[in-house]
Amino acid sequence: MMMQLSETNIQKNSLFTAMNRFLGAVNNMDQTVMVPSLLRDVPLDGDRELSAMKSEMDEGDMYSYYQLLKSIRTDMEWGVRCATANERREESMKLSRMNSVTSTYSSISSSSSSSSYEEDEEEEDEDLEKQFQYHLTGLQGVLSKLTHQADSLTKRYKKEIGIGGWGQ
Repeated sequence: MMMQLSETNIQKNSLFTAMNRFLGAVNNMDQTVMVPSLLRDVPLDGDRELSAMKSEMDEGDMYSYYQLLKSIRTDMEWGVRCATANERREESMKLSRMNSVTSTYSSISSSSSSSSYEEDEEEEDEDLEKQFQYHLTGLQGVLSKLTHQADSLTKRYKKEIGIGGWGQ
C-alpha cells in the first residue's frame, strides 16, 4: 500500500502527467470554444490570469492565445515544425564555425594528459545531468502555466457567451 502511495505521488509530478494535463486542458478548450472567431478582439485585461500571458509580440486578445495554445499542442503531438530554410542556413553556419573552433581546440588539447581528459568527461556527465534536471523542471513549470491558462481561457469563453456555470 505504501509503495502505491509513493508511486502515485511520483507519477503526479512526472513530465508525462504534466503533458497529459496540458493536452487535456487544450482539448477541453478546443471542444468548448465552438466559435473561435468570438474570441477576436476580446481583451485579456478582464482576466487577471490571462492578462499575465501578454508579451511584447502578442496582440493581447483571447483569440491569439487560443491559437497559441493549439499550436503548442500540435507541436507536442506531432513534433516541432520544420525550421525555415533561412533558419537552417544560419544554424549550419553556426555549426561549421563551432566545428572549426572545436577542431582547433582538439588539436591543441591532444597533447594534454589522459587524466585531465577523464576529469573533463566526468564534469561533462555531471553538467548533462544538471542541465537535464534544470530543463525538465523548467518544462514542467511551463506546462503547468500553459495548462492553467488553457483552463482560464475556457472559463472566460464560457463567461463571455453566458454559460459560466456549465460543465463544472
